[in-house]
Amino acid sequence: MTQNSAEEHRTESDPRPIALVTGATRGIGRAVAEDLARTHRVLVGGTSPERVQEVVDSLDDAAGFVADLSDADQLDAAVEALGLEKLDLLVHSAGVAFGGEIGSIPALEWRRVFEVNVFAVAELTRRLLPALRQARGQVVAINSGAGHRSGAGNGPYAGSKFALRALTDALRAEERGVVRVTSIHPGRVDTDMQRDLQSQLGNRNYDGTVYIAPETVAETVRLAVDAPAASMVEELSIRPVAQ
Repeated sequence: MTQNSAEEHRTESDPRPIALVTGATRGIGRAVAEDLARTHRVLVGGTSPERVQEVVDSLDDAAGFVADLSDADQLDAAVEALGLEKLDLLVHSAGVAFGGEIGSIPALEWRRVFEVNVFAVAELTRRLLPALRQARGQVVAINSGAGHRSGAGNGPYAGSKFALRALTDALRAEERGVVRVTSIHPGRVDTDMQRDLQSQLGNRNYDGTVYIAPETVAETVRLAVDAPAASMVEELSIRPVAQ
C-alpha cells in the first residue's frame, strides 16, 4: 500500500478515520497503532522502511510514513507523498531519551533530544495542521511524567518533555473548537527506550514487571480518542501502582 492510499480508500461505504502515528514500529507507538487499527486506517510512522513495512503488514489496510522527522527534506517528501486533504488523528509517539548529569552532557546531546522530542513535533504538526483542521481532528502527544517533574540525571529528557507540554498547551489554546489536543503523561513504561534510559542512569537491576505495559498507554490514548466530539481530554497521567 502506498503512502497516500489511505486517503484514496476513504469512501462513503467505509469512512474510517485516518490516523498517523509516529514512532509506530516499537514500544508505545506500536501498541497505539495496533489498537487504533481496529477503528482507523493507520499510517505507520518510522525511520526504517523494513520495520515500518513489518508493522504495516501486520495491520488491516495500513500504510507507511517513512521519514527521519528531524530531517527537513525527508519530512517534506513524506508529507507530500501522503497528499492528505483531511487527517483525523495525529499521534506523536516518536522520541529519544538521554540521561546524565548536567556537568557532563555536551551541547550536541541536548540538541539531539530537543530536535526529536520537540522541534520535530512542532514541524510535523505545522505541516499537517490544515488537514487536521479540515477534519476537525485531534492531536495526541505522548509526553511523560518527566513533563511535570525533573530530577538528578534527567535534565535533557525532562527539559524536552516540559517543552513539549508547553507546545501542546499553546496548540490547544490556539486550535480550541477546531482541533482537539491531548497530552498523555505515562510514568515508567516497559519499553526499549526505558531500558536504555535506566542503563544510562546506572540501573543494573531493571525489572519491567513493575512498570506500565505499552498496551496500557494505548488504552489511555483510546480513552481520549473516543471521547465525544463535543468534549476534549486535555491531559491524562498514568502511573505504575507500585511507584
